Formats: sequence, structure tokens, C-alpha cells
Amino acid sequence: MSDNDVLFEEADGIATITLNRPEARNALSVSASNRLHDLWEAVDASASIRAVILTSADCGTFCAGMDLKEAARIKAEQGRDVLTLIKDPMHQRMRRVRQPIIAAMTGHATAGGMMLSLNSDLRVGLTGTRLGITEVKMGRGSPWAVPLVSMMPQPILMELVLTGELMPIERFQALGFVNYVEATSDAVRQRARALAASIRDNAPLSVIAAKQSVLAAMSLGCEEGFQAAMAFHEPVYRSADAVEGPRAFAERRKPIWQGR
Repeated sequence: MSDNDVLFEEADGIATITLNRPEARNALSVSASNRLHDLWEAVDASASIRAVILTSADCGTFCAGMDLKEAARIKAEQGRDVLTLIKDPMHQRMRRVRQPIIAAMTGHATAGGMMLSLNSDLRVGLTGTRLGITEVKMGRGSPWAVPLVSMMPQPILMELVLTGELMPIERFQALGFVNYVEATSDAVRQRARALAASIRDNAPLSVIAAKQSVLAAMSLGCEEGFQAAMAFHEPVYRSADAVEGPRAFAERRKPIWQGR
């Protein structure tokens, strides 16, 4: 496994993970996929990381999905499907990361690239780019797309998974799936950095509970989701930070969060 396939940097409470295979349109090789899995494990265990930015090397494509050339070679040489070599084939570990993840998409996103986008919590894209779920054109599948039922209208999702065609990112923004669309790659990353900094500066236990609550409601529905959210927030209300926040407000100063 080469760490150069996916770069990692942490500074000021924000982790930046960069897909670094521009020569392959940042496609997800076995090495890159397994590196991502290990990084999600490390981020989730970190006490210092408050937010994550997922981006990629500039090449016109945020992520083209699975490395199909590698997949074909593995099938020919080993007789195995490429997914059997990946620790987490549908990248579900990413969805369970405690800290919010912001996708800074500086290019097109197809197949697995769309998967990484929907597994993020916030999305910033580049004007003029396109997104899509293209597996039906390749004889593959997209079970990972099921959470989109709670994120966009069902007829749009049906069009995506059945036609495999790409749609302009501006349409995804109009549907509320993409938070911001920026004019340049630098502006995409700047917007993502600003969102990450805003998250980082908030009470960490409150942020984690808020993310858990929204994801639980997507899976459980309103009533059971509310009960789950109440349970997630119990340690928040008992925390020292719950005392520090109102005290800092009354004293007209910035709060000093302890995360406990």
C-alpha cells in the first residue's frame, strides 16, 4: 500500500484527506480504498480532530470511482472480483466517523466518487462539473446509493441509478444535495475550509451528537430518531461544556471547550 495514493494532513483541529491519483482521475484503487479505510479509523479515534475535509488532486475529476483498469487486471490475473481485496467495499466506515466530513469536490464525481460525496456530511462543488451513479453502464452495482432516498427526490434517484447519466452539479445544489458551488478549485477548498473551521470552533460533543442524531433519523424515522437523538444528547447536557457555553456568553468571551 502506498500512502501517496491518499494524502493526510492535520492542522488546527482540521484533517485534510486528499485523493492523489490525478493520472487515473483519482480513481479508487485497492490501495487507495484500503488507505481511506485506515484513515477513517485513525480520524475517528483522534481526540484532536474536530472536522475533516475530503478533496483530491486537481485533474478535472474529484473521483472517477473504482479503478476499472485495475479491476480488469485483477480479474484476468487472479480470477477475483476487485471488491474481495478491499477492506470495506462499500466504504461504510466513512459514514460512521464521529467528526463531520466535508467533500471539497474540485471536479466531476462518478460512481464511487458519488459514493464518497454522499458519505460526506456537507458538499462543496465546482461550477460546470457533473455527478452521477454510472454503475449500470459498467455491469456493476450501487447498493451504497440507498441513503440517497432520504437526501433527494425518489424520481431523481431513480433516474440516476437506472440511466447512469451524469447531471450538472447545479441541479444537485437546487435539490439541496450540494451545499455550495464555487467558480474555482481554490474557492471550493476555501469554502470547505471555512465550513470546517466553523464546525471546529463549536462545542465538540454537541457537534458529534448533532451528526449522530441526523443520521439516526434518516434510518429510523422521525419518532424513533427523536428518541435516539435524546439519548445521544444526554452526555452533552451533563458535560462541562454545557456549563462553559452559557458562562462564556454571559462573560462576553469565547468559550474554551473541553470536549467533556
